[in-house]
Amino acid sequence: MVGVEIESFRALLTDQGQALLAELRDFDPGQELALATRLRREHPAELVSAALAQARLRQRAGAKFGADAAAMYFTPNGVEQATRRPVAEWRARRFAALGVKRLADLCCGIGGDAIALARAGVAVLAVDRDPLTCAVAAANAAALGLSELIEVREADVTEVDVTGYDAVFTDPARRTGRGRVFDPEAYSPPLSWALEAARRTPYGALKVAPGIPHEAVPEEAEAEWVSDHGEVKEAVIWFGTDAPGQYRATLLPGPHSLAGGTRPDPEPGPVGRYLYEPDGAAIRARLLPEIAEAVGGRLIDPMIAYLTSDQLVPTPLAHAYELTDVLPYNVKKLKVLLRERQVGTVVIKKRGIGVTPEELRRQLKPSGPHTVTVILSRLGNGHLMMLGQPVG
Repeated sequence: MVGVEIESFRALLTDQGQALLAELRDFDPGQELALATRLRREHPAELVSAALAQARLRQRAGAKFGADAAAMYFTPNGVEQATRRPVAEWRARRFAALGVKRLADLCCGIGGDAIALARAGVAVLAVDRDPLTCAVAAANAAALGLSELIEVREADVTEVDVTGYDAVFTDPARRTGRGRVFDPEAYSPPLSWALEAARRTPYGALKVAPGIPHEAVPEEAEAEWVSDHGEVKEAVIWFGTDAPGQYRATLLPGPHSLAGGTRPDPEPGPVGRYLYEPDGAAIRARLLPEIAEAVGGRLIDPMIAYLTSDQLVPTPLAHAYELTDVLPYNVKKLKVLLRERQVGTVVIKKRGIGVTPEELRRQLKPSGPHTVTVILSRLGNGHLMMLGQPVG
């Protein structure tokens, strides 16, 4: 089966396969049946099927890889598991800034991180045990003109000698045929092995799930949570940086990066004129104290990650809202307020309250030309509703 898949993929690299992929560059999935019928009159059916599958994967990959996706090659798992290009580029810049020149990329997948590293001037040994994945990674390096900097090797990563390399980057598989893996020791390879691998070179980094327990981060390591356009994408455990024992949040685009995470949470207090919604990466990195100090703010509840202050202090680490109403949560009262103010569009945010935004919106039946943000939160033993507008 694997051999058949590789042969099918390699057929795409022939002149005929390349011509077929070029013809499918802008294909419309809605017209796929008619297009496939026509192409099979001109090309082998197996090649047409492989090219159509690759064209679909390239369209899916556009969200992660941008313009590069049109020239790259993918597998279904590769599209799903590959690092988003801006995130990979950020990590590559960090490695380059540390002075890394040669790096072993273990569990390289289709080569997304290797590509970013090579573009940052780092020579990469890209290792994976799956033959098809390796073939795809090598093809991607060639397609993007990076073959001189990326060596792809099919091997078991646990048997690779990293002597002489400046750094190791490991991205263990966190999925099986049954879905996501939440136990770090069930990663492939396990977290404990990957941590040791990261210690074998002057610098090391290990990609893990964003929900990794803080106690699983070694004391001598730095933990970084990265978000892209407000969505937390990954956590990385770093070795050899100048911030051991610290937590870092990095927000993309930007980048906006802040380290800390070792201070106690700020005290709660009354809701002021402004509410701050910290980015998920900052919350996971336990940076609420640093953000509260920056904006002169306080928590609204000890267990809820909303900050409030009486003045506006813009920060890239949190979205700010100017509040007009702060009231006990009551659906009937909220419905009356929205009707009086002719609100037709309601943006609902919530923390610490068992409310489904879609169901609440159906209950409110908003109608009118105006827009309002409704922020719901637990407050002590009760619940609060705050109305306002985002501050640009």
